[in-house]
Amino acid sequence: QAQLVESGGGLVQPGGSLRLSCAASGFSLEGYAIGWIRQAPGKEREAVSCIRWSDESAYVANSVKDRFTVSRDKARNTVNLQMNNLKSEDTAVYFCATVPNWDWQYWDGPYEYSEGISEYRGQGTQVTISA
Repeated sequence: QAQLVESGGGLVQPGGSLRLSCAASGFSLEGYAIGWIRQAPGKEREAVSCIRWSDESAYVANSVKDRFTVSRDKARNTVNLQMNNLKSEDTAVYFCATVPNWDWQYWDGPYEYSEGISEYRGQGTQVTISA
């Protein structure tokens, strides 16, 4: 069964770090770009980052650019989101999704993610930042 599965979420104190992983099984991420999107209660869904699998070119939202980095692990068919210096406003469900390579360029700036563009989407992992 082809799927994306996120892991690595949890509860951390402000200033802490987490590394989220998005693992693909049953298919290869080759040929896709992979986006991370977060959804906080009562807030608009926010596009956080997008990485192009072919050359690891990536965009990260301005709101987290100095704290989050995204990378790929080709051996594990996985994309990682390293989140440092976490703040309470980072609390959200984070999910990953495949998007077409042509869509990747639009993540450089305000981007409104729509699920219809994704062939695969994970269920999400909860990230809670609290003292």
